[in-house]
Amino acid sequence: MAGSTPASATNTVVVGVGPRAPAAAGAERPWKGFTRRFLRNRIGVSGAAIVFTTLVVAILAPLIAPYGPEETHPNWKLFAPNEYFLFGTDEFGRDILSRIIFGARISLEVGLISVSVALLIGATTGLVSGFFGGWIDGVAMRCMDVLFAFPAILLAIGIMAVLGTGIVNAMLAIGIVYAPSFARLARASVLSLKEMEFVQAARVLGLGELRILARHVIPNVLAPMIVQVSFSLSTAILTEASLSFLGLGTPPSVPSWGSMLSSSRRYVELDPWPAIFPGLAIMLLVLGFNLFGDGLRDVLDPRLRAGD
Repeated sequence: MAGSTPASATNTVVVGVGPRAPAAAGAERPWKGFTRRFLRNRIGVSGAAIVFTTLVVAILAPLIAPYGPEETHPNWKLFAPNEYFLFGTDEFGRDILSRIIFGARISLEVGLISVSVALLIGATTGLVSGFFGGWIDGVAMRCMDVLFAFPAILLAIGIMAVLGTGIVNAMLAIGIVYAPSFARLARASVLSLKEMEFVQAARVLGLGELRILARHVIPNVLAPMIVQVSFSLSTAILTEASLSFLGLGTPPSVPSWGSMLSSSRRYVELDPWPAIFPGLAIMLLVLGFNLFGDGLRDVLDPRLRAGD
């Protein structure tokens, strides 16, 4: 019984509780280390600032938009930017700035939901395929290869031709299109992890396969998945804009950046502003997610921060 007391004291020092915490001062919490490294990454911080600003604008759209997204001004059709309409007006006299602000909601909503669908389908398929192998791996990955064989926009159009048009079907189609990217990444990560010593040790200790997968494999796959999510958000937003431009995504009355580009193409020579500002909004948000993804990759990849 006397020998158990030092063990308890040692455990107390390790977790850094009470007055002995300074002994573990060098052991930085993972999330604090991540935050410190990320804040030192100018590219990632720049991207995060763009994304965060867009998110705030989307949430506060009813409060900061000068007009309603469908509010028309018949005497102000196709006007250039002026003191009353900072981004000008479209062919119906609607304020372009207000429609861009409300359109940020559509782009972020479609991006987040469609990428969540892709992550759920693709990551689950890749984890199961890579960990269990055999015929499961063969069948699942061949299905992913078939999806990969089609260009993303053509596959999305084909899926929507079956499901029908609409914002919900657009999110499902985009999610299916980008699921193979998550499946391949998850499978490759699992294949490299399941042969490592800590996984083999867990098997020797008698842990079940599902428990090993949940406790030892999935946590080590999260970092590349998070980076892939940030990059997929940008491509999902571009795909949604393309579908809306073709008339397959949001209805014309909904203030989507892609549909705004589509409706303005007939008047681009007469008034280019209804096309310029939605295009810039798409470019800026996609750039923000790409920069954010680059920053996450630099911070989370141990090979890139080996000298940190």
